[in-house]
Amino acid sequence: MSQTPPSRRPVLRALMAGAALSTLSLSTLSLAARAAKRRVIVHEEEIDPDRYRNNPQTQAFIGMLVAEHNFDRAALDALFAGTAYSATVARLILPPPTPARRSWTAYRGRFIEPVRIGAGVAFWQQYGDTLRRAEAEFGVPADVVVGILGVETIYGRDMGNFRVMDALTTLAFDYPDTPNREERSTMFRNQLKDFLLWCRDTGTDAFSVLGSYAGAVGIPQFMPTSIREYALDYDRDGRIDLRNSAVDAIGSVAHFLQMHGWEPNRPVMWNIAGDADSQGIAAAAADGQPYPRMTLSRLTRAGLALAPGVEAAREQETDVLVVDLPTPGQPTEYRVGLRNFYVLTRYNRSFFYAAAVYELGQAVRQAMQG
Repeated sequence: MSQTPPSRRPVLRALMAGAALSTLSLSTLSLAARAAKRRVIVHEEEIDPDRYRNNPQTQAFIGMLVAEHNFDRAALDALFAGTAYSATVARLILPPPTPARRSWTAYRGRFIEPVRIGAGVAFWQQYGDTLRRAEAEFGVPADVVVGILGVETIYGRDMGNFRVMDALTTLAFDYPDTPNREERSTMFRNQLKDFLLWCRDTGTDAFSVLGSYAGAVGIPQFMPTSIREYALDYDRDGRIDLRNSAVDAIGSVAHFLQMHGWEPNRPVMWNIAGDADSQGIAAAAADGQPYPRMTLSRLTRAGLALAPGVEAAREQETDVLVVDLPTPGQPTEYRVGLRNFYVLTRYNRSFFYAAAVYELGQAVRQAMQG
């Protein structure tokens, strides 16, 4: 997820800061004491108290947190002494040795399928009032929120069971040797910083938070920076809980999309006609970039036609992009994406992802309508 619009912080942050710092200090010291038997197994990983506590890079990171964010050094030393290097995380973050060719048909089949659609219907039926409230407040349709939560975790069924502290620390300081190692390490250090700030500001035990191997948390799989920037206490119980509160997850996803420029009551994407001229123009215009930067009229003047039934007569000066969805051995599928398609790529920078979210949401809506 990107991090551009202004943040919305918890209302009680300022009041809780001092108490939360004490909570962090006590909890981490207690956990470190239990880990100080030299080596402790956490799931399949091994804690070496000296691996991060005495790591020069970690110590520099701790120094930055102390100097810039008023953390307690002893509490952080204890926290990192109890943090495990995760070989599993380091392995999973790597691309496959032989990258598979991108297949929209295979990707789509993973998400637009009966189990997810049925789970989406049940979720929509259970949380319909909240979805309507979020749409009224943020302008994001229920089917889009349902599509995201279905693709991300099947509505909370698969949220990950890695300790986020272990995952982020491993990726921040022991990222595998790849060409983009420095860039990725820097990104994960920023996520680790925001994770620790969030834990302190909310009084959360850093070792209690579970998530994906990349450190994403909860039903919507928010990274820590996005939690601090966009997550909401949408059920108004006094705390943000993206793992156990579907209501918080719904409000947070809708808020994220709104803050990234979602346009209410506007399309996401259109199908393109299947004739050779339209497909040829689409192939020439598809440059892989997610930004809408050509008008629809430019494409239609060149000979591109939209699929029958698409109403776009008033959209000729709307900025659009051409979305390519390739499958090996088959003709590439093309769509016209609008501003809201681009906003979906701010959640995950993948055309496949954004198209699957949209199509899953549409499939669930159709199933709801019988």
